[in-house]
Amino acid sequence: MSLRHTYTLIAPLYDAFVAAASKIVRATSLRQLPQQGSLNILINGIGTGLDLPHLPPCHRYTGLDLTAAMLKQTKPRSAGLHLDLVQGNSMALPFASECFDHVVLHLILAVVPNPLACLRETVRVLKPGGSVLILDKFLKPGEAAWIRRILNLLTQHTVTRLDVVFEKVLADIPGLKLETDVPVLAGGWFRSIRLVKD
Repeated sequence: MSLRHTYTLIAPLYDAFVAAASKIVRATSLRQLPQQGSLNILINGIGTGLDLPHLPPCHRYTGLDLTAAMLKQTKPRSAGLHLDLVQGNSMALPFASECFDHVVLHLILAVVPNPLACLRETVRVLKPGGSVLILDKFLKPGEAAWIRRILNLLTQHTVTRLDVVFEKVLADIPGLKLETDVPVLAGGWFRSIRLVKD
């Protein structure tokens, strides 16, 4: 079963599992976006739109997701926002280079099969000086976490990866500066990270 198939099936149930647990950390992460202006912001892996209630309404947003089923769940939350929804692949973004002022990667970088490709594409479409807001689960460098790694053999192709070490991904992407890295949930397994493109 592929990620596309799994997320098509779970789209109607996704919020029941994720919304309550992630609400506060999503809101905190998104407060880092500028509260004024009229910027172009990509929500890469928008899912069911759980970020939308926390976004400043002054900007222009593009929400991308792999499945039409997830995007369908997003539409009712989009009132009051200038939002375009696009079905596409986070590892091969269908956008021109340097077209977004900021990019949000909430619960997507450790979901995609290739986090390096996802972050590389994010940097490609981001303007110099722009930020990347990441919220996701990452193993610490050198962490054994053998239970997570064993479970990853079952989950990595259908729901999410449990073996991503953020520092390894970041090390292969030049031109990004780590500004903040804060543990937020599950004893620091989930982290809120802000990067800035040189």
